Amino acid sequence: MYRYDAMDKRLVDERVAEFRDQTRRFLEGSLSDDEFKHLRLRNGLYIQTHAPMLRVAIPYGLLSSAQLRMLGSIARRYDRGYGHFTTRQNLQYNWPKLETVPDILAELATVEMPFRPAVIASATPRPTIWRG
Repeated sequence: MYRYDAMDKRLVDERVAEFRDQTRRFLEGSLSDDEFKHLRLRNGLYIQTHAPMLRVAIPYGLLSSAQLRMLGSIARRYDRGYGHFTTRQNLQYNWPKLETVPDILAELATVEMPFRPAVIASATPRPTIWRG
């Protein structure tokens, strides 16, 4: 299971604070949709037709009990009481309020959950033909 070291912890805390400020500026109108788009995407936040969707990576598909409890707690407090596990080992929250996403990211960091989704999609290797 992935564990943060001191550098990871510092970088994640800085990134949460940075995204909190970016979200605040977007909600105040000082960042346009286009300016905010790449900032939210790199933090796993997608805007769907009806609501934001937050994708959380689950490295190697392994969760500690503390991480699983945190995911459930976030679902109850910030979403509709559930999340969706994807085939690519992510968890999606489909109804968080945009202004609460930085709080969600900060809580995920307390249990060493990376909030940036995996950037490598599932791949099927090309079969090798043995010509021995």
